[in-house]
Parts: sequence; structure tokens; C-alpha cells
Amino acid sequence: MYISMLKISWYWWVIGVLLILLFLKGNSNTNSSRFITQLTDTTNNKLDEYKDTAPAGPVTSTLVADIKNNEVSTNTSPATEGISVPIVSASTLHEVVRVIDGDTIEVMYERVKRKVRYIGIDTPETVHPNKPVECMGKEASTYNSSLVTGKQVRLERDISDTDKYGRLLRYVYVDEMMVNEVLVREGYANVMTYPPNVKYNERFLALEQEARAGKKGLWSDVCREGTTAVASSKSPEVTHASKSDASCHIKGNISSSQEKIFHVPGCQSYEKTVISEDAGERWFCTEEEAINAGWRKALNCG
Repeated sequence: MYISMLKISWYWWVIGVLLILLFLKGNSNTNSSRFITQLTDTTNNKLDEYKDTAPAGPVTSTLVADIKNNEVSTNTSPATEGISVPIVSASTLHEVVRVIDGDTIEVMYERVKRKVRYIGIDTPETVHPNKPVECMGKEASTYNSSLVTGKQVRLERDISDTDKYGRLLRYVYVDEMMVNEVLVREGYANVMTYPPNVKYNERFLALEQEARAGKKGLWSDVCREGTTAVASSKSPEVTHASKSDASCHIKGNISSSQEKIFHVPGCQSYEKTVISEDAGERWFCTEEEAINAGWRKALNCG
């Protein structure tokens, strides 16, 4: 009898435990349900607030604007493909770090220092290792420095991005003033155009003619004879050969842009180069003689 009572008590004890567990589970589900309901209501409220304030159209976090040559190109994520959203960047201006010579400067470009060669013009040499300082070379460098030192400049690209030396090829602006143009206009540079970078060639040529007519800088009487930078009595005297000198075969040509270039036998353009002494062209007996007279060696001489 006692054993039977124990079995019955144990039976009811198990049932009681099960009922307690079911009760607790029921309360837990109720609390979870309440929590989920509250979370859903809060989320819906936040979504309603966003709809009232959010701008129309798709949103992406990967829009990138790349401003080069005064043009804005936009890349978008696949979610916004076909949608152009230009973004103005503050990186269109570049700090001038230093002036190298009359037509070359160094700027901060994409967080690194890069040399920039002015397109379409050429100023007299001042730092070339194989050339003497040319007439108006120092003056051109000083004038260039007065235009850009301490300034933020805007760079405009033509067709080519860099030259064979890795320098950026650019038209350089201080505010709305194109530095390349001013150097030609004031006689500190002559026009030198290398296709395909010919965007402003006609404008430069017109300005060069004005400088010539006004005898400015390079076109003044000081530089007429191709003297070196300081046109003084200390400049070496050069005796120029004539075509009749059988031992003198170096052709001192003046290009259409008035650049003085000499060609030695073996240069690609030597045979087709014709010397007109009436136009100021001449023959030289040695390369040193040509260099001292203000000529440079042709680039296609190898």
C-alpha cells in the first residue's frame, strides 16, 4: 500500500513539473511576442520618418567623381548604372612646389610631386646639362616664377598625358590666365608644337607674331644674333662657316617656330634640310661651335 502511494505521488509530481514548464514556456512566448510586436512598431515608425525626409531616387555609397581636364566623369555601383551624378571636387587646383625653368614647374598632383611641362611653347634653356644658358633664359625663368610661385594652378590636358621624361603635359592656368599664353605674348617663349597636342597652336602663333613685331624678349635686338643669356662682351665669339667651307658639314637650321636646331651627317633630317643663309641659317664646323651660337642638336640624330 505504501509503495502504491509513492508511485501515485511520483506520478503527480512529474505532472506538476510538466505543468510548470508549460506555464513558463507560455509566458516566455507571450513576452517574445510582445517584444517582436514592439520592435516591428519601432521599425515601421523609423521607416515612415525616413520616407518623409529622404531625397527621391536611388542611393548609393560608391559614387566617385574624377575631375580631370575640367571634365567630370562619374562611376557608379551596379545599382545606379546609367545614372550620372557629378560631384565637384576640391582637387582641381594644384599647389606649385617650385619653378624649374621658364616652361617647367613642379606641383602637388594627387598627393605626390609631379613635374609639369607647358604645352605648345619653349623657353630658352637655363638648366639643360648639354646646352649653354641661352639668351633670355634666366629672364624667362624669373618671369614664369613671378606668375606661378605660391599659387594654386589649374591644369588642362590636351591629347598626350606625359612626355618621354614622364612630365605631365599641360596648359597651366592661374585663375583665368593661361601661363603658356602669357609667356609667348611677352616674348619669353617661342611656339613649339608637337602633334597631336595642338589645341591652342593658332592662338600661340598669333601672339608670337605680336611679340616679334614689338621686339619683346627673345625678339629684341639683344637676342637677335643668338647670343647666350647675358649678351655681354664676355660671350665667346663665334666665327660662322659658309657653305663653301668644305670641312664644315653641320647644318644650322631655323624651324618654322624659330627654334635653332643643328643637324649633323647621319641625322634623319640631315639630307632634306636646306640651309638659307639669307634667313639667318648657317653652317658649322663643330657641334661645340653650333651650341655656343645658340643652336641645339636635332632630337632625331640618335
